[in-house]
Amino acid sequence: MYLTAEKKEELFSSYGKSNKDTGSAESQIALFSYRISHLTEHLKSNHKDFGTQRALIKLVGKRRALLDYLKRKDIERYRSIVKALNLRK
Repeated sequence: MYLTAEKKEELFSSYGKSNKDTGSAESQIALFSYRISHLTEHLKSNHKDFGTQRALIKLVGKRRALLDYLKRKDIERYRSIVKALNLRK
């Protein structure tokens, strides 16, 4: 599987407050970004996989909602996560 427990722990420790910080917006955005990049690579070789395409669109929407929430609540945290993940708006 592409997303192991070790990879999740690495993402949460890198972008969250600790490796057990699974609920913060930053750690969720990092997890969504990792999953989005994986699904994007999958769709490059399997362009007729419409179930994966739908899942990708839903993930992008969830990440966008979290980024909008973070932008409203704390602009500095928003800027830091966008810079860390190299997301452009």
